[in-house]
This record gives sequence, C-alpha cells and structure tokens, in this order.
Amino acid sequence: MTTATADGVGFRSRRGPILIALMVSSGLVAIDSTIVATAVPSIVQDVGGFTSFPWLFSAYLLAQAVSVPVYAKLSDVVGRKPIILSGIALFLLSSILCGVAWSMAALIAFRVLQGLGAGAVLPMAMTIVGDIYTVTERAKVQGYLASVWALSSVIGPTLGGLFASLSIWRAIFLVNIPLCLLAGWLLIRTFHESIERAKHRVDYLGAGLLTVSLSLLILGALEGGLAWAWNSATSMSVFGVGTLLFAVFVLVERRAAEPVLPLWVVSRRLLLTTSIISFGIGATMFGLTSYVPTFLMGSLTTSPVLSGLALAALTVGWPISASQAGRFYLRIGYRRTALIGVAVAVIGASVLTLTASSPNILVVAACCFIVGLGLGLVATPSLIAAQSSVEWNERGVVTGTNLFARSIGSSIGVAVFGAVANAIYASVPGGNSDPQTIVSASSAVFLAVLVSAILTVVAVIAMPGVDGESTTSEVAAEINAASSRG
Repeated sequence: MTTATADGVGFRSRRGPILIALMVSSGLVAIDSTIVATAVPSIVQDVGGFTSFPWLFSAYLLAQAVSVPVYAKLSDVVGRKPIILSGIALFLLSSILCGVAWSMAALIAFRVLQGLGAGAVLPMAMTIVGDIYTVTERAKVQGYLASVWALSSVIGPTLGGLFASLSIWRAIFLVNIPLCLLAGWLLIRTFHESIERAKHRVDYLGAGLLTVSLSLLILGALEGGLAWAWNSATSMSVFGVGTLLFAVFVLVERRAAEPVLPLWVVSRRLLLTTSIISFGIGATMFGLTSYVPTFLMGSLTTSPVLSGLALAALTVGWPISASQAGRFYLRIGYRRTALIGVAVAVIGASVLTLTASSPNILVVAACCFIVGLGLGLVATPSLIAAQSSVEWNERGVVTGTNLFARSIGSSIGVAVFGAVANAIYASVPGGNSDPQTIVSASSAVFLAVLVSAILTVVAVIAMPGVDGESTTSEVAAEINAASSRG
C-alpha cells in the first residue's frame, strides 16, 4: 500500500512522476466533460435524434455513477492501479467506438461504455491522491489538479466547437486516443503499490440492482411526456419498478458480506451530507454544461466555438477557486468554505435565470464563471473532509461514494432538466428549431438549476462544522470525531 509521506509536493519531488500521471488521467475525464456539449447540434444534424440528445450525457453519467461504487470497493481489495488502468483501457476502446457511431442509438450505447471507463479513472485518481499525500499537502496538490481542469475547460469547448464548425464532430472522441495511451504508460512506469491479497466477495447482485433501478428512474424522467404520458400505465410502471428495485437494493446491501455501497457511508452525518452536497454539485454543473451551448446557438445563432468559450467560463471558474480552497479550509474550516462557495454559486445561477429571457453571450459567460467559482469552493473541501475522516481501507469507498453521488446528481439532473425542456419543445410544432421556444425551454432549465443550487445550501448547512482557526491535525481530529458521532 502506498502511503502519504512528506518529501514535498511538485513535479521534482519523489512523488512528482505519479502526480503527472494522475494529472494526465484526470485530463481524460476533464476534457470529455465539456467537449461533447458544444458539438450537440452538429451531431444531431448528422445522425438525428434531437429529443434524445440528453441521453448522450445521462447514459454516460449513469454508467459512470453506477460503476464507481464497484470500482471503489474493488480498489480497496486489489489496489488502485489495476482499476485505473482498466478504466483507461475501456475509455480508449469506447472513444474509438463513439468516433465511428452510425446513429444516435449507437452513439448513446458507446457513451455507456465510455462512462464505465470514466467511472474508474477519476475516482481512482482522487483516491490515489488521498493515499500518497497528507491533508496539508492535498491543499497544494489541488492547485496542480485544478490546472488540469482549467486547461481542459478551455481546450474542451474550443476543440468541440472547432470540430463542430468543420463538420468533423467524430474527432471529439478520437482525440482521447493519444491521451489514453499517454496516461496508461505514465501510470505503468511511475505508480507502484503493494497490498495484502485476501479473498473477497464482489457484490454483483447489489451492483446489478443499483444499475437497473437507477436506469429505470432516469428512463422515466427523460421519456415521460415524450414516449408516453406522465400519468400513463407505462410511466407509473417504470417509476414503480425502479423504486421497488432500489428498495430491494437497500435490503440486499444490509445483508451483503461486502456490499458494493456500504450503508455505513450514509449512517455517518459527515459522509451523508458531503454526498448530498456532491449530488447537488453534479446537478448544477451538468445542468449548465448540457444546455448553455444549445441555448446560445439556438437563440442567438452563436457559433459553436463562441458557445464553447462561454461554457468554458464555468469550468475555468471551478479550478481557479478549487486551487485556492485549501487556503480557506485550513483557516476557516471545511463547512464555512463550502458555505461561501455555495452562496456564490446561487448568486451566479440567479442572475443567469433572471437574464435568460434576453440572451447575451457575455452575461451568460459571466454567470457561468461565477457559478464555477462557487462550485470549486464547495467540491474540494467536502471531498477532502470525507476522505480525511477514514483510514486507507475505507478511503476508496468514501471517495467513490462522493463521486458516485456527483455522477448520480449529474445524471438525474440532466434527465430532469431534459424532461422540462422537452415538454416545452413538444408544446410547439418545430419547437426545437424556434429561437423563442429554445429561450423558454432554457430559462426553465436554468430555473431548475437554481433550485438545485439552493437545495445544496441546505446540505452544506447540515454538514458537521470544523470551523475556526485550526491546525491540520486538529481539523482531522475534529472531523473524525464528528464522523464517529454520526
């Protein structure tokens, strides 16, 4: 097992090569999170399926979400390295398949595979950081990881917009090939770990129940009002079976020898609240990521490149604040830092909602930047607080659960926002090509994003506080005490 040491943080330190490998690995997911959105109109024009395009995000995010707990559990059993390398390999294969997709249905199916790969890459990268760096060092490491997201937030939307403008949208997936090869090679060469091998059971039944139940619930949210009426027998059956299977999943997890999602994760107040916070972050983030480019291109006929740059403001703001979050939470505590961040995000979402009826690319970009600043101050402290409250053998599950909650929030958020938008499009013949209808649908989505941000405030307030001037050791001790009190 690789453990945290104190030989410095940076590329020239003993752990520098591992840090570089983790940065490249994180870059795979970071670029993919923004590059697809700007190419949606071009994809739809080529393969059709406008009302199905939310599935490009929901299918990917759902697969990512349901696989995270499985990977997290396995990483605590077989180690982090085999899991992250398997994820990179799957991400590589699925990216190639996405690049040759012949229909919207095929593209969505291959996005599922891509999500399964992403489900291993980012959580394992964050878990490895938690393994090899101390709490104080992680505050500095966040600056390096944030630089990856900052660079990706510009490269992703810009490349997506450029490829869309050149009518070569397939290239947005093929650019992953060299990145995957580089990330895998760096990890094989630089990251080494040794763990005690023991017999373990993988909770396949729990993983299957979780996957099917969440798939049905998201299917019901996305297709309700389109493929079938909300009050139809089909709709009620989909939601009913999904809810029932999720209840069965909870019962199975209570009796499983090694559950894929241990219920102790939600029995501790700190871990529960940080997971809810992560859920809200995912919904807020991807609500904007999925609809800002479509809003600008549909209402203002803005070019894909400019729409991508407006969206980039969101993912530029996030790493800027995330890189500084360590300075805040080591001084004023995790909870106060998160409260400041979520308040900033609510302000940005409020202004975007109020101004959506009069589209302006500069205003949209500014609002996205403000929301990103806020989310960066929420995501980092809440994740590190959760990681710091457990030992190595639980850290994979805790990190995975936190990112699982974010992915589920993203997936369900996109599904709900898609249902809201599609209901408005369906009310007007040819609504998805009418600028005013696009404005109305986008305004409704932005309002829903604002609601999710406000609900996240409640979760942050409920988070156990470790506020005030504290040393790192005192902070860690207080977090452990708060966690054990539940």
